[in-house]
Amino acid sequence: MSAVSTKLSADPEGGHVEAAERRWEATTLAQTLAKMPESQSAFTTASLRPIKRLYTPNDLPDFDYTRDLGFPGEFPYTRGIHATGYRGKLWTMRQFAGFGSPTDTNRRFKYLLEQGQTGLSVAFDLPTLMGYDADSPFSIGEVGKCGVSVSSLADMETLFDGIPLEQVTTSMTINAPASVIFAMFIVTAEKQGADLRRVSGTLQNDILKEYIAQKEWIYPPRPAMRLVTDSIAFCIEHMPKFNPISISGYHIREAGATAAQELAFTLRDGIEYVQFALDAGLKIDDFAPRLSFFFNAHNDFFEEIAKYRAARRLWARLMRDRFGATRERSWMLRFHAQTAGCTLTAQQPYNNVVRVAIQALAAVLGGAQSLHTNSLDETLSLPSEHAATIALRTQQIVAYETGVTNTVDPLGGSYFVEKLTNDLEAEALDYIQRIDAMGGMVAAIEAGFPQKEIQEAAYQYQKAVDSREKIIVGVNGFTQSASQQVPLLLIDESAERAQRERLAALRAKRDNAAVTRALQALADGARTEANTMPLIIEAVRVYATLGEICDCLRPVFGEYQEPAF
Repeated sequence: MSAVSTKLSADPEGGHVEAAERRWEATTLAQTLAKMPESQSAFTTASLRPIKRLYTPNDLPDFDYTRDLGFPGEFPYTRGIHATGYRGKLWTMRQFAGFGSPTDTNRRFKYLLEQGQTGLSVAFDLPTLMGYDADSPFSIGEVGKCGVSVSSLADMETLFDGIPLEQVTTSMTINAPASVIFAMFIVTAEKQGADLRRVSGTLQNDILKEYIAQKEWIYPPRPAMRLVTDSIAFCIEHMPKFNPISISGYHIREAGATAAQELAFTLRDGIEYVQFALDAGLKIDDFAPRLSFFFNAHNDFFEEIAKYRAARRLWARLMRDRFGATRERSWMLRFHAQTAGCTLTAQQPYNNVVRVAIQALAAVLGGAQSLHTNSLDETLSLPSEHAATIALRTQQIVAYETGVTNTVDPLGGSYFVEKLTNDLEAEALDYIQRIDAMGGMVAAIEAGFPQKEIQEAAYQYQKAVDSREKIIVGVNGFTQSASQQVPLLLIDESAERAQRERLAALRAKRDNAAVTRALQALADGARTEANTMPLIIEAVRVYATLGEICDCLRPVFGEYQEPAF
């Protein structure tokens, strides 16, 4: 046991405290903590929030059980949005997958479904995420490398060949060109004979976090927000079971944000989407029940659980009290979680299995509606089939062997968890109010506020790692000279060659005059207040490519260039 873990686990009343104190004081961290009061004797791993040795009712002087905690399935949903928790229904096991060609990924999808996965989640390659076709000069060397390459409706048809979209929920992690990929998905479902009103799934479609964290954009924020609003309006009318947006804190956290920043910026992004939709004439209770969220499951076990509980409570109050939503479903925050990719290490990669299991358990104890567990090799390559299976089995072991699904919010009422929940809610609310004062999240992004906050948090975290205040097992502590070898999935250039050939064949056989007309109609419509979704769908239907559709909107909307902050 390390000095750090000895200190944190020592019984304040026990006889080993004195010896543990001496070991603790020999560490670098103790030198920093020695300047603090005893009540601030440790930190959470992610945010450096001071953590006391012991929590009692005195730490919750204003805590009201009914107001702040209540019962599962009841406002403000701190304990969960469903009264029965996982006893009624387990979370969806939705493993993120995609690599190489649509044929390669279709084969992986079918394998995962055979292994017991209960939902699909599509990872797209970098050219697709940026709105480029596989044969674009900007795509060279990147096709199929970090996800599946999708350039046309033909690719989408191959991707879901033999997978009934009316029966399997599908999540698509795509943002800047989300409307185009969504249109391809819609037409593919129609060609399968699916009833769109019964098709369910989630489109990430969260462009704000791209400007904040992930940096994969095409258009400036305001026209990009128009595309998001158009897709929300389309789903209200045509696809009531589909989530048109997954408001994502995951990538904000991966960029270096603290738990409080992830919570605050994600919910403030949600407020911005709600306001833009209202400004477009949509009614709050028509679209709010279909808003979904996507959070990170990081290393600090209790902080992550508290983060999810605080998110539900804060969102419920925002929707009811700020926006006047009257439907209970409008108040409920539903979320997907993914274990933290940024915590995976190339050193001693089998340690990642343990990290993922603990992070997954935090997401489940926090009440996630769906979950992706990372593979042990993802810091080195795309997941191999073997590693992806272990990641899925991790979820299944949590679900069927640990007993944590037997009761709702089993940590509810813990003095520590409730104090953390309150603290995170207060920190997030402070950030939200500061962004409100700036004029909203788009204005804050244009001023560089969330970007600067995340940069500073990432810097402070790295300083703690470099100074060994924060121990990363296998990296700056408990290291080994011998490397551990794991089998890797390597993507060669054959996927790029095959995709280029497919695109050439597609352009040769399609009705190019119809493509030209559809693209012109889209460009003309984008200059008006018309909903762009039906126009994009028509362009997709005649096999206009992703790059062609995105390019026809670039002269209308412009291209975003991030300013120097």
